[in-house]
Amino acid sequence: MRILVVEDDDRVARGLVTALRNASYDVHRVSTAAAALRAPAVDVVLLDLGLPDADGIDVLRRLRERPETAVIAVTARAEERERVRGLRSGADDYVVKPFGIAELLARIDAVLRRTRAARADAGRDDPPLRVGPLTVDVNAREAVLDGAPLSLTRKEFDLLALLAARAPAVVSREAILDQVWGATWESSSRTLDTHIAALRGKLGAAAPIRTARGVGYRLSAGPESA
Repeated sequence: MRILVVEDDDRVARGLVTALRNASYDVHRVSTAAAALRAPAVDVVLLDLGLPDADGIDVLRRLRERPETAVIAVTARAEERERVRGLRSGADDYVVKPFGIAELLARIDAVLRRTRAARADAGRDDPPLRVGPLTVDVNAREAVLDGAPLSLTRKEFDLLALLAARAPAVVSREAILDQVWGATWESSSRTLDTHIAALRGKLGAAAPIRTARGVGYRLSAGPESA
């Protein structure tokens, strides 16, 4: 598996590259946003958000245009609003410095399992999921609402696809966190709330996400399903 380390701190980068190579990953390191965007395709990008030549969030959004690549934000920005900003911009996971190598390797493994599963799903020919005016094509990773395509981050799409597949049943918070973020996800479940809020803003009343208090969420076909 190929990993791109985007880190401008030479000491941190050397430690990461050594640890990842010892774990048998094929590792390439760059120190700038420009070099990261020019780099060959990889399976995972470890992206420092504090780059010298660009805002790491802008780089993250550009990298999200490559659906075959997973992105883990690796940063010293520990505040919740920064984690939320990174996740809503499309990061598959978020690791705050300082961190343990064992934790990082576990998160990489979890992200790779999810991307491999997504690629396997892409090779299937399952019919699109339809919930009222919403259509979710898991194979093409596209969602259309009332004939208009929805612009979704990777995690927003994964969350919506799970809710659509189970609609109109309630999906528990635990099941969502496990299936969308993976068993190694240790951050506050407020991250889930953030993604639910973002999806609600994009779906509106046409295909509302309803809360089952104390349990989880369900996707309904519209106001008539309230």
